[in-house]
This record gives sequence, structure tokens and C-alpha cells, in this order.
Amino acid sequence: MVTGELRRQVDKVWDAFWSGGIANPVEVIEQITYLLFIRRLDDLQLLAEKKAARFGEEVENPVFPEGYDNDLPSRRLYRDLRWSVFTNFAPAEMFEV
Repeated sequence: MVTGELRRQVDKVWDAFWSGGIANPVEVIEQITYLLFIRRLDDLQLLAEKKAARFGEEVENPVFPEGYDNDLPSRRLYRDLRWSVFTNFAPAEMFEV
């Protein structure tokens, strides 16, 4: 059963998507899944960076390497795609990324 607090949090997320123009439940689930995936990738990268720093090594096969992602039309820095950076953008810039 969904508790009152959890239900309020889910309703808050749903309202945010609804006010942003996404009303289809499948699209909402798709976007939430994508955001959770990006956050997990950033968490794994942070863990790898801490481990590498502890041992004085470079991160092997980083998810977010240095430089630009040339596959994107806007040619963004990989750093901009990280959850820890992305969440500090203005809504319009988030949408662009």
C-alpha cells in the first residue's frame, strides 16, 4: 500500500510533469525512468572517481569523459549531461539538453 507521504511525493512529481505539458502516463513513466537512469550513471561515475582518487589512478572507461559529445546537435560538454550538473540548469536549458 502506498503511504500518505509517498503518495504526496508521487502527486507532486505528476503535477510537475502535467504542468510541463506531459499528461500521458506512459510518457511520464518514460521520463522518470530516463531521469533515474541518468542519476544512476552519475552516481557510478562519482564512485569511480572517488576510487581512482584514493589510489591515485585515472578512471577507466568513464561514463562521462572529458570533452564534448559531438553526437548531440548542440555539442554539449559531457559534464553537462551529469545529474549533479544537469539539475542546476534552468528549466529551458534542461529541456535543451
